[in-house]
Amino acid sequence: MKKIEAIIKPFKLDDAKEALSQIGIQGLTVSEVKGFGRQKGHTELYRGAEYVVDFLPKMKLEIVVDDELAETVVVKLQEACQTDRIGDGKIFVLPVSDALRIRTGERGDAAIQPA
Repeated sequence: MKKIEAIIKPFKLDDAKEALSQIGIQGLTVSEVKGFGRQKGHTELYRGAEYVVDFLPKMKLEIVVDDELAETVVVKLQEACQTDRIGDGKIFVLPVSDALRIRTGERGDAAIQPA
């Protein structure tokens, strides 16, 4: 199993969700997060005072899939979320040693398959 974490621009969330549903992904976790990379934020003016916004709003998607599906998910997310501008985000692929469905006690691949 693999856990795919994608940090994307907020306005790309619907595109990412649609792309994942097209390949049969039925579950994902989404979090609103803040961060920066090469963008390094930007300067804004508030009541006449200039200040730096270091952390930009992003969305974090987390999906756990079978090993065979991981590369397809990565490619679909990249295609759906790419704007060719700085700050498009990152995708991380991590190994998952085990999973447990709390309701039924199913473990491993059975825990991540649709019930």
